[in-house]
Amino acid sequence: MTDGPPATALGFNPPDADIMKKLPRRADDNLITRWVFFRYLVIGTYVGFACVGVFAYWYLFYQSSNDGHTLITWNQLTHWTQCPSWTDFKVNDFEGLDMQTEPCKYFTDGKVTASTLSLSVLVTIEMLNALNALSEDGSLVTMPPWTNPYLLLAMVVSLGLHFVILYVDSLAKTFQVKPLDWNEWMVVLGFSFPVILIDEILKVIGRYLSARALAKRMREMDVAKKDE
Repeated sequence: MTDGPPATALGFNPPDADIMKKLPRRADDNLITRWVFFRYLVIGTYVGFACVGVFAYWYLFYQSSNDGHTLITWNQLTHWTQCPSWTDFKVNDFEGLDMQTEPCKYFTDGKVTASTLSLSVLVTIEMLNALNALSEDGSLVTMPPWTNPYLLLAMVVSLGLHFVILYVDSLAKTFQVKPLDWNEWMVVLGFSFPVILIDEILKVIGRYLSARALAKRMREMDVAKKDE
């Protein structure tokens, strides 16, 4: 549901500022070129890294919430299914969960915060990536978010839906998530915002490739005129 409104609003994007500096597309051009596929691959890889990374970060490093959860090792996290065989595994009780008698529940019942962080990173990256989609190669500096007010409205709606799920108790229980505090939202933004920087770098390369293709076509046209 959070993906739908921004995707629809992108249909109202204005033309790129540099549209007249690009070669016209042929009717038989591929919709997904090798360069576009590479960009999707890079962004998709980062999205996967961020969603999984923030989940692991909570277990391995995060202490700012002061909820008393125990930090564990990477080996314990990646081999958590072997927990019943561990004889010396102990974790603190936190958020009303009894971890003394069944510490292995730390990886099941105790993962709510980590899962919520992961979900929130996914939703936030969706919103930021929608901003990236305002222009194929144009920077957000030259084509800022307010060039498509419908997209901004759609982002507010989508984030609003996510907030309702998090902060309405009955829905939070249904979706097995929990409200996030300020520090946790800073973690979400820290893992999400790099998608903007990565796409800005890719757009710089895209503009260079477009300019080089245009220059090549102009040279070919000049040669053709001389031959005539």
